[in-house]
Amino acid sequence: MADLRDEILSLVKEYAEKNHKPKAFVPGDKINYAGRVYDSAEMVNLVDSALEFWLTSGRYTEEFERKLAAYLGVQYCSFVNSGSSANLLAFMTLTSPLLEQRAIMPGDEVITVAAGFPTTVAPIVQYGAVPVFVDITIAEYNIDVSALEDAVSERTKAVMLAHTLGNPFDIAAIKAFCDKYNLWLIEDNCDALGSEYTMAGKTKKTGTFGDIGTSSFYPPHHMTTGEGGAVYTDNELLNKIIRSMRDWGRDCMCASGQDNLCGHRFNVQFGELPAGYDHKYVYSHFGYNLKATDMQAAIGVAQLDKVDDFTLARRRNFELLKSALAPFADKLILPVACCNSAPSWFGFLITCHGGVNRNKLVRRLEGKGVQTRMLFAGNLVRQPCFDQIRDTGVGYRQIGELPNTDRVMNDTFWVGVYPGMTDEMIDYMAKMIIGSI
Repeated sequence: MADLRDEILSLVKEYAEKNHKPKAFVPGDKINYAGRVYDSAEMVNLVDSALEFWLTSGRYTEEFERKLAAYLGVQYCSFVNSGSSANLLAFMTLTSPLLEQRAIMPGDEVITVAAGFPTTVAPIVQYGAVPVFVDITIAEYNIDVSALEDAVSERTKAVMLAHTLGNPFDIAAIKAFCDKYNLWLIEDNCDALGSEYTMAGKTKKTGTFGDIGTSSFYPPHHMTTGEGGAVYTDNELLNKIIRSMRDWGRDCMCASGQDNLCGHRFNVQFGELPAGYDHKYVYSHFGYNLKATDMQAAIGVAQLDKVDDFTLARRRNFELLKSALAPFADKLILPVACCNSAPSWFGFLITCHGGVNRNKLVRRLEGKGVQTRMLFAGNLVRQPCFDQIRDTGVGYRQIGELPNTDRVMNDTFWVGVYPGMTDEMIDYMAKMIIGSI
């Protein structure tokens, strides 16, 4: 059977090499803002996992979690089914009664921004906590740290922020603020895998400075598992809660198909349950099932071997595009990296000014085959999902009028710099932008 398996995988490799080669770019072809970058290794792993037909998390999941933790430089990593689930899990971990007085309760406040992806904020609202929105800066597109002191209150328990399109927020300032007020920090690292930040002379990957970090592996992101995400931490207690809440809220830490890892499956008293109640069915949290499959993890194992090269390509593409657009600063505000950072750019943000109309420019670019995207929600508070909350005047706070957030909503868009882009594609995209302003 081993020979047959090897033959199948050899044929998969041959098929992938013949049928999944990138196509040469021809000017006028559509340039997507992002895309999967892969080769036969991902397909071989995927089929290898499928042949085992384990389906749920298994050996590839264990390998992927180990490799990702090593890449990030953290102790604990949990693979989940999406980046949005990762954010949900990270936030809900901080509501655990095991955290005692530091647990987030309904009505407690979490400082964040409205200029971003909604699932950074959604768990806060869904739980009944209060998001406190702070404005951002242009052209970093991250939280304005000068407004932090205005945002804090006696109900503040945490800060939950994304590194916008790979550009790290001011981690030193945020960490100092969190330490001052004993606040949790969740780093939404979904758009920033591979970005780095230097603090106190030490350079680390983003997502590893806070108490919990999250990643997304949706196909457009820095690497992919199809659908998928991860939650990671160096805190042993937080990891225990993360694992529990990811896996139905159970108290048991056994892996799928494993029994009695703790050696006390039938001889412990829990809560008001009968003595000796099966530990596999003891629930210490109101949890979820957020696990991903082993087939997804198999893809991730191969992708992790490429992620450093992906980062270098993103940085190079970003610099090529920025150099081409630099002479047009009177019409386009180009992105600026945070001090002390080395971003792994997810995209290239552009804010229109000098009489350039964002909507007209975007329509022209789309008509020429250059795919564009908004900075997600623009101003989340102005989205339909906030209509009911906004009308009541309760459920969130904002610090000031958020003028830069509104400006992003009206004047900003972005284009891609993903590793699948060639120099010819970057050059064409730059020419189309310049010719459309």
